[in-house]
Amino acid sequence: MTYKDNYEFWLKQDKLDPALKEELNKLNEEEIKEVFYTDLSFGTGGLRGIMGVGTNRINLYTIRKATSGFARYIKKNQIRGGVAIAYDNRKDSKRFAHECAMVLAAEQIDSYLFEELRPTPMLSYAVRYFKCAGGIMITASHNPKEYNGYKAYDHTGAQLNPEAAEAVIMETNAIKNPFEIKFVDDAHIKTIDSSFDSIYLEEVETIRINDSEEKRVKIVYSPLHGTGGEIIPGFLKKEGYDVYPYQPQMIVDPTFPNTKSSNPEEALAFEETIKYAKELNADIVMVTDPDADRLGIAVKHENDYHLLTGNQTAAIELYYILTEKKKNHSLPKGGYVYTTNVTTNLIPVIAKSFDMDVVTTLTGFKFIGEQAELNKDKGIYIFGCEESYGSLIKDFVRDKDAVQAVYMLSEIAEYAKEQNMTIIDYLEIIYKTYGYYYEFTKSITMTGRSGIERINEIMTYFRTNPPVIEHKKLVSYDDILLGIHVRGHHQTKLSYPSQNVLKYDFEDDTWIVMRPSGTEPKIKIYYGTKASSMMEAKAFVHQLSENILKIIEKI
Repeated sequence: MTYKDNYEFWLKQDKLDPALKEELNKLNEEEIKEVFYTDLSFGTGGLRGIMGVGTNRINLYTIRKATSGFARYIKKNQIRGGVAIAYDNRKDSKRFAHECAMVLAAEQIDSYLFEELRPTPMLSYAVRYFKCAGGIMITASHNPKEYNGYKAYDHTGAQLNPEAAEAVIMETNAIKNPFEIKFVDDAHIKTIDSSFDSIYLEEVETIRINDSEEKRVKIVYSPLHGTGGEIIPGFLKKEGYDVYPYQPQMIVDPTFPNTKSSNPEEALAFEETIKYAKELNADIVMVTDPDADRLGIAVKHENDYHLLTGNQTAAIELYYILTEKKKNHSLPKGGYVYTTNVTTNLIPVIAKSFDMDVVTTLTGFKFIGEQAELNKDKGIYIFGCEESYGSLIKDFVRDKDAVQAVYMLSEIAEYAKEQNMTIIDYLEIIYKTYGYYYEFTKSITMTGRSGIERINEIMTYFRTNPPVIEHKKLVSYDDILLGIHVRGHHQTKLSYPSQNVLKYDFEDDTWIVMRPSGTEPKIKIYYGTKASSMMEAKAFVHQLSENILKIIEKI
């Protein structure tokens, strides 16, 4: 069907939602083409897109279609149990969550629907707690307010792996008429009330290593108008922490009115909370994204507030966990630490110094969740992280968990204060022990129709012409599309799922990863190195990035 066919088909629907009908009637020709030229694709991370009318938008009908496909997948594979459903603060998230439950009910599948918005990690935990066949989280994470999304989870509480996602995509694509999908509001829909909070938080409490009777650290916290505000401040207060929620951003609001960014990776997300922290003379600022799976922190050090990267925060968490558990004689032998191939090399270096086993996955926490399940009988889960501000301290959840991260960072901040240090001082101890690690990501957008072709040319070039770094020998490289690891003249097979990703490892813990976006004309290039000072590490990486850009310009 052409975009005009799709448009005409939607126009004929007598029962089309009134608000969507009104929007449909106001579209001009260019807008009609944009919202109907394709179907919003159920990718490996589920759905994510702008809300509105049309096949290329998030709306009642695309949500129903995805859920119907997920239900068919569950039934075809005879996966037992219901489906847990949660949602964030975005426009229509609650309504979409209920639509999911009604579509499942029509398929005779029970759902466990959260009555109020809750963090993504609580959804993952609910899947495991209620022994569900899967889970659905209605969220667009840190995307702009115009967006919403749909994350699908398997029975372990991890996001669907590529194989399962592909099976759901096939089922979803087989549904030709989203207006014929049945939905009922009946006894198959069960609710999860606020009493579940304490069940989850009792598990979070178990990550505590050290406990101070009188806590002195002063914490500023913001949920950026999202789900974290529902449980994090109250939990920290109950645990005895001196926490100051930034009230203008505690308001649950789909328009994010009191923040310039809903992404804790961006300095703009901290603008207001750092001002508030200065007024209070707070030790640490903690900001979670709207679905509370990722955490960003700013730390007071030498009378100013310093933003830490996801890599730095993860290294601090891991070093503290291993060091303090070793002191307390509670560190198991042969524990597992999980990381990704674009995360700092400091993570495996720290882990191996404590004789931990390290598992490196592709980008995406679904792969960490999958590996944690595969290794659950081989050794104890210790820690998992990725560079994009996500970590998981204990795997009763199988996705990133900013609630756990906030709790652990609060403990670390208190520990540092008791030692007359800041978290920056603590990070310096890590650097002096292992070396100064620095990472940088450059995102390049190729505009115009030829953008995707241009990116393919770049990847093809580097696939046959590995980067050359003066005075640093190329040790090995991974071509994940071809599934090969090359070291010298030896070639071995990789166990990763096939993706168009290249990784080059050089001497001195220096590395480059090239990874195109699958949905837009953009390529991400990740860099990492180790040096004897942070200044030296930064200078080297930024010069390396400039050199690679010059090569790209000539391709």
